[in-house]
Parts: sequence; structure tokens; C-alpha cells
Amino acid sequence: MEDAKKPIGVFDSGIGGLTVAHAISKLMPHERIVYFGDTAHLPYGDKSPALIHSFVQEISQFLIQKENCKAVVMACNTASATSYEFLRDKHKGVFPIMNVIDPIVEAIVQDDSIKKVGLIATKTTVESGVYQEKLKRRNPEVKIEVLATPLLAPMIEEGFSQDKISHTVIENYLSNPMFRDIDALILGCTHYVLIADEINDFFDRKVKLFDSTDILALKLKRILGKEGMLSSERTKENKFYVSDLTQGFQESASRFYGEDLVLELFKLG
Repeated sequence: MEDAKKPIGVFDSGIGGLTVAHAISKLMPHERIVYFGDTAHLPYGDKSPALIHSFVQEISQFLIQKENCKAVVMACNTASATSYEFLRDKHKGVFPIMNVIDPIVEAIVQDDSIKKVGLIATKTTVESGVYQEKLKRRNPEVKIEVLATPLLAPMIEEGFSQDKISHTVIENYLSNPMFRDIDALILGCTHYVLIADEINDFFDRKVKLFDSTDILALKLKRILGKEGMLSSERTKENKFYVSDLTQGFQESASRFYGEDLVLELFKLG
């Protein structure tokens, strides 16, 4: 099937979504990835839903029309919370559009041991209420406590982890009484994967952590397999685009992806 040879598009407000892109590549090494990080407009977490919606439209057009992607992954919790339904409905029946929220919700409701779950995310994701609504609808018995953690993403972008600064910020957020006795914690931002070990240490590894990397990659593989769209070989190299390119972004990108990569500049608008 010719469509199977097309790439998978992955986008985020910055470079945090590279954690998702890497998980997809690791699970499906024959697939080609086209990544777009909207570094000119990050962070999305403090933008209005209307503005985020406009960014998502432009980025998805780039991935679908210019790069001819066979599926699009919204590797950004904020974009997923504000614009997923629009993108899904626009391309319904044509090819898969995936967000980072639904796979996590599905995994939590399938785990009967989880009675109370915490969520840390950007302000926009928390205020959207999307995790709360989806969890309540799927399993009203699960209690969810949510907290906006706006300092975490920029802290991680700047390379702070496993040091005094990151320990202090993480402890300040997670010591909130609302998280007492939680069974699980949702890492509601793709950046947070890079501090998962510190979060695990804070909870003495007694709290289950849910992030969108491996969970989303597995679901995407199932969907592409069902549609007969899995690639049997990768004939071209992955591409990594950003809307603003600095030396700092280049250095951080390899850290988020876990391998050396080269960013290309593509300006929106």
C-alpha cells in the first residue's frame, strides 16, 4: 500500500514533543517521522485557545500538504486540549489524528487499582478541564486532583534536572496536600518525561506515573496496523523542523529526543 510509505507527522509547541517522536521511532523503526516544533510561539500554556487553534491549523496544513503525512500526532497537551476535536473532524475518515490525552485516560480507567489520580500540566490544559471531563465520563469513581505547574516546562527547556533547582521546584509543587494518597500521577506535558525519575523519587516510587510517550506510540501502532498503513521499511531520513532556530533549541532537541539530530528552520505564515 503506497500510503504506508508516507511519514508520520508529529508536532508540539516546542521541542518537548520530541519525547513522543522518539517513542514512536523506537517502537516502529521502519516509520519515517516529520517533526514540527513551534518554537517561535512557545509556550502554548499561556496562550488563548483561539490563538493556539490558529497555530494548530497552520502546522497541520504544513504536515499534511507539504510533507504528505499519513497520520498526525498532536504531541502537546495544550494543543490537544484546545484543538483536537477541530482537527479530528476536519480529517475524519481520511487518516488518523491522535492527541496525547485520550491514550492516558484509557490506560487509567483500565487500571482498577487507581482510585485517586493527580494531574500536573500547564495552566491552559488545567483550565480546559479536558482530563477531568474525560475521566469523570469514563469512570466517575476515580477522583482527580489537578494543579497547574507553569515553572516546570521552562525549567526543563533550560536544562535544569537532577539538581538543586529542579528538586526545589518539583518538591514545591508535589508537596501540595491535594496529592496526598494519590495512586497515580498524570504528567500532562510532554516535557515532564525528562523529570520522571525525580518525580518518582519524590513519591518513593509508590505512585504510578502516566505520560504520553509509550502509551501513545502503542496506540498509534495498533491504528496503523488495523488500517494497513504500517511501513515495512524506512527509505528516507526523519525530518525535524522548528519555526525559530537558536543554538539553545538545537542543544535541547538532542536531549529531548535522546539522540543527536539536526533541526531545520521553517517559518510559519
